[in-house]
Amino acid sequence: MPYVKTKDGTEIFYKDWGSGQPIVFSHGWPLSADDWDGQMLFFLQKGYRVVAHDRRGHGRSAQVSGGHDMDHYADDLAAVIDQLDLKNAILVGHSTGGGEVAHYVARHGAKHVAKCVLISSVPPLMLKTDANPDGTPLATFDGLRAALAANRPQFYLDLTMPFYGFNRPGAKISEGLRQHWYFQGMMGAAKAHYEGIKAFSETDFTGDLKKISIPMLVMHGDDDQIVPIKASGLRTAKLVKNATLKVYPGLPHGMPRTNPDLINADLLAFFQA
Repeated sequence: MPYVKTKDGTEIFYKDWGSGQPIVFSHGWPLSADDWDGQMLFFLQKGYRVVAHDRRGHGRSAQVSGGHDMDHYADDLAAVIDQLDLKNAILVGHSTGGGEVAHYVARHGAKHVAKCVLISSVPPLMLKTDANPDGTPLATFDGLRAALAANRPQFYLDLTMPFYGFNRPGAKISEGLRQHWYFQGMMGAAKAHYEGIKAFSETDFTGDLKKISIPMLVMHGDDDQIVPIKASGLRTAKLVKNATLKVYPGLPHGMPRTNPDLINADLLAFFQA
């Protein structure tokens, strides 16, 4: 399988299909590059080169003990972009992956990047603080850690319900999507996922967002139960100089999988604009 080796020796699994302008996809917690199947196949057929990697400790990447923080995530993304020699790339991040994208652009610059997209993403800050009163209380994230440590398989199965909005009245539940999420999660390392909760919930991306000047599309469902829109997408769009906000009424956190036709069409329009 293809791997990129990072500066600290971690092997990062990646997929690299097609040719043309590259689109680089960064997945959410605790998933893998496979979560982008519906986007990678679509944009491959549209003539793009599609690239996605498994974050360290996730999927098929090395289950290393350390480095489960946003600095390492961004540096690992940089290793993929640099070693594949990607130019004029479009970066697309979902959830934690959106934080990874924002931190990469702020930390490494945009010389290889034309545009970026944050979908249902964690910036600017998930954690509730005095300066971020709309955030989520620390006790909620402590609860996630406790549930993961106690019974990770059951925790992951349960989490698929709000992730995809399947717990809403009248929702059409896809057991296939639930199982795919579960299998992706269980491929990764418990330690990476446990420590990743701190990375996605407590990292403050406010400074990163203010540094970004390339065009950004912010996509967020207003029924996102995992990363509520008020403290995330709505604030991100105000902090980025060249951002366009697209709000999706009634859609859940996992909308790239539940509504791929809608999301892919809007992504394509942004890429071609």
